[in-house]
Amino acid sequence: MGRIKITDTSLRDGHQSLWATRMTTEDMLPVLYNMDNAGYYSLEVWGGATFDVCIRYLNEDPWERLRTIRQEIKNTKLQMLLRGQSLVGYNHYPDDVVEKFVEKAAENGIDIFRAFDALNDIRNLETCMKAIKETGKHAQPCVVYTISPVHSVQHFVDTALRLRDMGADSICIKDMAGLLSPYASYELVQALKANLDVPIQLHTHYIGGLAIATLIKAIEAGVDIIDTASVPMAFGSSQPPVETIVRALQGTEWDTGMELHKLFEIANHFEQLRKHKGFERGVTRISDMKVFEHQVPGGMISNFHAQLEQQKASHRIDEVLEEIPRVRQDMGYPPLVTPTSQIIGIQAVLNVLMGERYKLCPGEVKDYVRGYYGKPPVPIKEEISKKIIGDEQIIQVRPADLIEPGLERARQEVAHWSDKDEDILTYALFPQVATKFFEYREGRMLEDTPQISPRDELGEELQDGQQPVVKMPSARVIEMQSRGDSEMNIDEIRELILMLDQTSVAELELQRDDCKLSLRKTVSAGQNKIETSSSSGNPVSAEENIPVASQNITEVVSPMVGTFYAAPAPDAPAFVKLGDRVAQGQTLCILEAMKLMNEIKSEVSGTIVDILVGNAEAVEYGQALFLIEKD
Repeated sequence: MGRIKITDTSLRDGHQSLWATRMTTEDMLPVLYNMDNAGYYSLEVWGGATFDVCIRYLNEDPWERLRTIRQEIKNTKLQMLLRGQSLVGYNHYPDDVVEKFVEKAAENGIDIFRAFDALNDIRNLETCMKAIKETGKHAQPCVVYTISPVHSVQHFVDTALRLRDMGADSICIKDMAGLLSPYASYELVQALKANLDVPIQLHTHYIGGLAIATLIKAIEAGVDIIDTASVPMAFGSSQPPVETIVRALQGTEWDTGMELHKLFEIANHFEQLRKHKGFERGVTRISDMKVFEHQVPGGMISNFHAQLEQQKASHRIDEVLEEIPRVRQDMGYPPLVTPTSQIIGIQAVLNVLMGERYKLCPGEVKDYVRGYYGKPPVPIKEEISKKIIGDEQIIQVRPADLIEPGLERARQEVAHWSDKDEDILTYALFPQVATKFFEYREGRMLEDTPQISPRDELGEELQDGQQPVVKMPSARVIEMQSRGDSEMNIDEIRELILMLDQTSVAELELQRDDCKLSLRKTVSAGQNKIETSSSSGNPVSAEENIPVASQNITEVVSPMVGTFYAAPAPDAPAFVKLGDRVAQGQTLCILEAMKLMNEIKSEVSGTIVDILVGNAEAVEYGQALFLIEKD
């Protein structure tokens, strides 16, 4: 036993758990020097959801973020979270993509790779572990902790022994849902230390309120390294605060040697940032205490609130949390960590929203049942399997063995944007989102343009006392061409909304004769939300009800808020075209919602007479997508 080492999670899991991963690189830069000199063992700064959120919501290059942090952090190891064969995504990727990703992550600055498989199926760690060892970096595979009839201490010890044999430099107990109780942590750490000769690290979440006691008992049992966060980034669904742990251990044999005044300087930065961004402190609510029932991990809780808000279903959070344990049992008791947390979570959401269990199942749920994510701890119930995939066979091999190499194809498809390995990898992981990001980056969309004066923006001289139409700061004027009269039609409204959503403009006001339109973008922990108002005699709505002219016409509507994709991939043909005949059950489009792809199928046989949404457009719950003339 001796001095306890501490990993800080504020720059990755802290804001992923509390702020829906919305911290930008610019937010991080001022505090990096102090964090580098605070005495941490390592800083977790990359991986998990940060990669996806960078390109999807923040319009940042995640690779550039890593390089920037590496340049500033000179004394402390940088650490990332790797989802095994899923890397930083939600599906399994080809081996060549995994190998190149690890190589480039190491090259760009990662020292410690914390890798896990959501099912503790170590076959899914083989490729990334080998790749990590080849880079000479530190390989830290995880034992994913959960509670179920099959997850015993011996189960976790057996898993850890197999990970050690794969070349683990250390092993992490990953308690992503804060389920590990103090005495259970003592028993588990003691068992692992008795059977292993590599360092043991403990990662837990505060969400149920046990985390500080859990860490203390783990320290007494001999754990080597623990995860904490700066106090403004702690509590709630995040990690326990470093300041509390450091003070608790002062004067003991486990004293960290860290100085509290340095930690409070760091905390002050994050507290000011929290206030500026308008985020609440981490708190434990009654619904959070139910973690011992639903087992939803910390990062997923904040995302659930944001995603249900998008679906206009925030009031149904308790129903969803009650449904999750039932879905988890149906699916063979997988630990709820990405990507299985998303898979189980969205299925629970859909079961609640649809009013019928397993009426709509995303492709990822079907792939999970087919075995494409690995082997669940317990076989899936046959009646559930049959309802989701029918009579299809469940695979028995390592899932990635069935995936064709993907790197060269991605290289070809992204060639007109970039030939950099990092961009190719970004596209290989998230082709649809990466395409939009590359288009944004190419156009710059005013993000790097200094604020323009009202004269320049409007293109004409403002008279004394005249106010610009656009409200500053972060505003933009879009000049609309008249389309025959003074009223704005729905296409103009949609164009304005799309342009506003894709820029940093916060508010826009447009006036034409007797019609005035105001658009305001409000930012929450989830996605941007655009509000519209009109002061004309004829109100303008951001949504238009499209009449169905014939009783023989069926309207296909969106079952949720999401993004509409007409094709399975950017380079693939559309599922259907105008005039196509479709059969009942045929896929019409993909709707991306809550980070998963949902195939929308036709409920009738007939002919496509109208396609009402463009590719990659955002759609609302209940919005019409297609019109089908029934046979």
